[in-house]
Amino acid sequence: MPTTVKYRVVVKTGDRRRAGTDANVNIILHCDDGHRTKKHWLWHVFKDDFERGHTDRFSVQDVSLSSLDTLEMWRDDCGLGSSWYVDTVTIWSDVTQSDFVFPLFRWIRPNYHYRIRHLDTSLPQLEPYRTQREIELEEKRNIYQLNTKVLRGPVAVKQIPDDEQFSFDYKWNIATRKIKMIAQSKIINLVSGTWESLSHLKNVYTSEILKEPASTTRWSNDIFFGLQRTANMNHSVINLCTKIPENLAVTEDTLRPFLEGWTLQQVFDSNRLFIVDYKILEGLPCKNDNYMVCAPLALFFLNGEQHLVPIAIQLKQKPAEDNPVFLPTDPLWTWMMAKMWFNNADASYHQSLTHLGFTHLLMEGVVVVTHRNISQSHPLFKLLAPHYLYLIAINTRGLELLVSEGGWVDKTMNIGIKGMFELIRRGINVWRMDQHGTLPEDLKARGMLNSKVLPCYHFRSDALPLYWAINTYVKKYVNLYYDTPDKITGDWEIQNWASELVKPREEGGCGILGVPGNGKIENQDQLIIILTSIIYTCSVAHAATNFPQYDEYAFPPNYPASLGGKPPTDKTPLEEKDILKALPDKPTTLDVMVVTKILSDKGTKSLGDFEVQYIFDPPARKIVQEFREELKEISKQVKEKNKTRNPPYEWLDPEVVPNSISI
Repeated sequence: MPTTVKYRVVVKTGDRRRAGTDANVNIILHCDDGHRTKKHWLWHVFKDDFERGHTDRFSVQDVSLSSLDTLEMWRDDCGLGSSWYVDTVTIWSDVTQSDFVFPLFRWIRPNYHYRIRHLDTSLPQLEPYRTQREIELEEKRNIYQLNTKVLRGPVAVKQIPDDEQFSFDYKWNIATRKIKMIAQSKIINLVSGTWESLSHLKNVYTSEILKEPASTTRWSNDIFFGLQRTANMNHSVINLCTKIPENLAVTEDTLRPFLEGWTLQQVFDSNRLFIVDYKILEGLPCKNDNYMVCAPLALFFLNGEQHLVPIAIQLKQKPAEDNPVFLPTDPLWTWMMAKMWFNNADASYHQSLTHLGFTHLLMEGVVVVTHRNISQSHPLFKLLAPHYLYLIAINTRGLELLVSEGGWVDKTMNIGIKGMFELIRRGINVWRMDQHGTLPEDLKARGMLNSKVLPCYHFRSDALPLYWAINTYVKKYVNLYYDTPDKITGDWEIQNWASELVKPREEGGCGILGVPGNGKIENQDQLIIILTSIIYTCSVAHAATNFPQYDEYAFPPNYPASLGGKPPTDKTPLEEKDILKALPDKPTTLDVMVVTKILSDKGTKSLGDFEVQYIFDPPARKIVQEFREELKEISKQVKEKNKTRNPPYEWLDPEVVPNSISI
């Protein structure tokens, strides 16, 4: 007679809207030798089971199974609220004295018998329940449809799926938080008017909520202007300069006073000259005819104290009498005004491309294509999913409230959404995954890979170890499931995913350039580069460009998103009143302060510490743990480096970097 044993069944219902159910739930347990239990109805007398966010425990008795291979689960459609989202089911057996975990992370349709295997991790060609897998993917393709919200721009989800909505009063309800912050900060003197003086402007930072940004004490300093290229949020526009561009109207005589006795050739030979060129901004439209944006070029010199300092700024691309090259020896306020107009262009690029275009919007298309093509039972879905958390939701909310007609961008930036969308179109059509999305290749292309070139390039110093840590993590993970190339070429989910990543946007694809394999992944190396790029972009790249925003933008002279009037056309001495006249008024400044403060707040867990644990396969979990240990070591190294940095560069400490683009 078969032995009867006790099974403890633990069901975790998801914490999302309408996740709980009043339906009747049944299970059958299967062993891989063909034996199974009878049907068991999971319920308690006088208890409301399967409520949202709750964990329910049941005890059932049945025949002894040597192991638990598959959970068969289904529900009916009884009750007022029968829909049900299940996170996991864990079963403990008296016989095996161990837990068997069945990750579901899915909505349970009525009267469909789901078959979920222990750990639920398999390549599609090894899937025993292929029909169920394909049905679920087809449902995902219907829900996650591609569309373009920016004409000729990156693709996005056509309509935000319910699963991607914020399921609670999320802290990134930007409109609500803005009202609360203004009330709590008690800043009532920013309702209207313009600034009387720069010291008057500094006096508004009186609360702990909107405290004085670090930039108020350093904005006029050339050393900190140089640090904005190397240790700040627009970190990847600087290039090693090996010759003077023909359209930059400087000569060796012009530059000699700033080269500390070096000849120009010596400066080139010793890799001490750098350039930022914003040709991409030329002819960019602005929000109306009262505003403009420059398309500047600037040279930066690494001086003997190892500080990067600006030595020449030309505000427009074409040399002309009304487009002089501004120099540090020019009148004080004139030089400051030239730097402010340069930073206005830099801010336009930062918000449009480095921040919004190359992280938020670009990755949304990747998220949608992943859901459309890769089953949640796929090991690579489990690898990527933590880095997609809240991305579609925050993009939807951001586009509605910030990047919309009459929204924050229109109010606070010269370019407005008209210029921002045009700049996104320009940038997205040159961005390549194998260069711009692959940090070592991007640094190499800009002449910045060698650590001896520009030693004060803190972004490179801290981002590269994180890139290689992610790369190592991905490599171990990929090699665990793809020990031979034929497992990759035979994996139709990954191949369909790669194909849709590169398919032109006008043909219904994501249209990403430079994807290794160009739509057909043939080996582990190509797959590793793609996955590393995605995880790096969703975590490190976004953190570096997002979290310094308050310290930079909140004091407008330091990093003005908006400037009134026209840029200087000659070297006539200016005064403080000219600077004040160009600055945004008080309400616009308050708008910038509040929103950049919200955007600078971290809201999700640190890299490697996942909000939702999708990975249950023991060898894979060991790889995750090794990744976490490496991140801890990198964190120690960053903290040590910051002891001697002035100011410290804190944005790429792994403890600060979130897993995903969640704000």
